[in-house]
Amino acid sequence: MILILDFGSQYTQLIARKVRELNVYCEIHPFNKIPPITKEIQGVILSGSPSSCLDKDAPQCDLSQIKGKIPLLGVCYGAQYMAYKAGGKILPSKIREYGRANLNMIDPNSKLLKGLSLNSQVWMSHGDTILDIPSNFKIICSTSNVSNAGYKIENEETYAIQFHPEVTHSLEGVLLLKNFIVDICQCKQDWTPDNFVDTTISQLKELLKDDKVVLGLSGGVDSSVCAVLLNRAIGKNLTCIFVDNGLLRLNEFEDVLSSYKGMGLNVIGVDAKKEFYDALKGVTDPETKRKRIGKTFIDVFDKESSKIRDVKWLAQGTIYPDVIESTSVKGPSATIKSHHNVGGLPDYMKLKVVEPLKSLFKDEVRRVGASLSLKKELLSRHPFPGPGLAIRILSDITPEKVGILQKVDSIFINALKENNLYDKVWQAGAMLLPVSSVGVMGDERTYENVVALRAVESNDGMTADWSHLPYEFLAMVSNSIINQVKGVNRVVYDISSKPPATIEWE
Repeated sequence: MILILDFGSQYTQLIARKVRELNVYCEIHPFNKIPPITKEIQGVILSGSPSSCLDKDAPQCDLSQIKGKIPLLGVCYGAQYMAYKAGGKILPSKIREYGRANLNMIDPNSKLLKGLSLNSQVWMSHGDTILDIPSNFKIICSTSNVSNAGYKIENEETYAIQFHPEVTHSLEGVLLLKNFIVDICQCKQDWTPDNFVDTTISQLKELLKDDKVVLGLSGGVDSSVCAVLLNRAIGKNLTCIFVDNGLLRLNEFEDVLSSYKGMGLNVIGVDAKKEFYDALKGVTDPETKRKRIGKTFIDVFDKESSKIRDVKWLAQGTIYPDVIESTSVKGPSATIKSHHNVGGLPDYMKLKVVEPLKSLFKDEVRRVGASLSLKKELLSRHPFPGPGLAIRILSDITPEKVGILQKVDSIFINALKENNLYDKVWQAGAMLLPVSSVGVMGDERTYENVVALRAVESNDGMTADWSHLPYEFLAMVSNSIINQVKGVNRVVYDISSKPPATIEWE
């Protein structure tokens, strides 16, 4: 595996994704929580950072067990940090280096840069630059503005670059990463979906043996793939519980239950709408909504799972972005979203937790699902938030508001499918805003609800851009919603990207 030490860069997850795309396993760890350097770690990458190594509180880490012992690649801040710690001179750039640049000098003997074209385009994003390097550092590439664009430390497999090979604007960045990971670190490119399935099923059999496991299903990709993996490993010892919290999409409870039974899973359906509506009555604060939904789900789930004798494990469909976003690069654990499947269970739930997918990104979960022969319709299903429609209703929750939003959402999602746009969008949905709008219907003035449609394109949800859906399509959907959903007289479309906005509104 490759270990990636995160100094807080917005691109750190992209490094991991590029490594995974080379069929090599990697993990991201905060710079100040370096795991034991075992023989499985064949190389280390230091990420960029929004910080400057000249700052008084600049992030620092102990590389004594890494540098000079196993291959090491510093990217941007990682490059500046190693040079600075070795006595090099770092200064704020006279001209901020941000955007496209070209490598006008490449060392033809560099293993890291083997096969890269002269004048290869790279992406710079840094406020500091390396002015001077120590005598045992050798420059391996330059741009017209940055002479020390990359270096190697003599007698070590330690390399560094001041550009970002992980972004698409670095046109030969993947080749550079492959040179480091495959040629220099000598990692085998054998981390594939089929390999993951075989290994994980074997590990689950060894871990769980004849123990009984309970899994909360959501109808989404993650929990479904998790269920099938566990079913392959332990069969009838897995019981799945699908809770209707009253915040699902239109007819979703019945549709999902039917599809799961067709997959040969042992599924129990629980109608708990009243419990959730009671818990959410009068609540408008988003975080309070999430916490009450989480607590109610645990209460309902605990009640149902206690009916199954001798259950010892709770399975969760936690995926890698949940783990990453729930660990602060500054050190202590910090919950980004309270509905993430991380952070443990209440003490009264005497169950051990098993998370078969916690090392995978969303697109990797889909590829594993395909390896398990799950239906394309399920694998291509858009992500849906754990708290459901509660965080798409930007006010207190009532059955009437849920009913309105379910109808709006159904019209939007079905229209995307009918117009062959659904698979081009990462995630789509509608928000019921706490805004009433004046309108005219027939000869009457109306004062009714505004809904916002949201559709984004992304690879893993960590960053996202708004989907440029055709105007004609949006006009048709707007017209259908206003004509068919009583209580809505205005439709708007969200054109915000993540960052700075998030995909959901709450």
